[in-house]
Amino acid sequence: MTIVASGLDLYGILQVDPRAEAGVIQAAYRALALRMHPDHSRNDNTAGAMAMLNRAYGVLRDPGQRSAYDQTRSSTTALPIADARTSTVSERLRPRSDDRGAESMTVSFGRYQGWTLQQISQQDPEYLEWLRRHSSGIGYRRQIDVILDAKRTAAAVAAPNRRRR
Repeated sequence: MTIVASGLDLYGILQVDPRAEAGVIQAAYRALALRMHPDHSRNDNTAGAMAMLNRAYGVLRDPGQRSAYDQTRSSTTALPIADARTSTVSERLRPRSDDRGAESMTVSFGRYQGWTLQQISQQDPEYLEWLRRHSSGIGYRRQIDVILDAKRTAAAVAAPNRRRR
């Protein structure tokens, strides 16, 4: 089965724009590899995530394989090229709705695609802090701030109680 037939979006896995230069792809791979490597992560599913990351980078770093992937990818999408760029970049990075609360706002890209911000904060709070600083999280910042402020408040309330014991 080819990569396109498997339904994987290699650019989505690396969280880069399909028009990204080789240096950007390499930087994204290295940053994600540091976070997802089984030796450095506490998550149980990092081996599978790292395998997908390596697979995506293996194709996108080679100009010939990338070109072939892009041609196959563009022929399988029904959208015109301009619409495909819009849907893979701005639509993917935009939260599904701005009026939803932090508990129900769902991330629509990356390794936590389909997760709510609250679920991410419980599983990987460092990722949530990274997402708040990163440009791809710009639409989520208000809701991330609510979650992070609540965590800081809870930690501040719990801290004096720990000292008294």
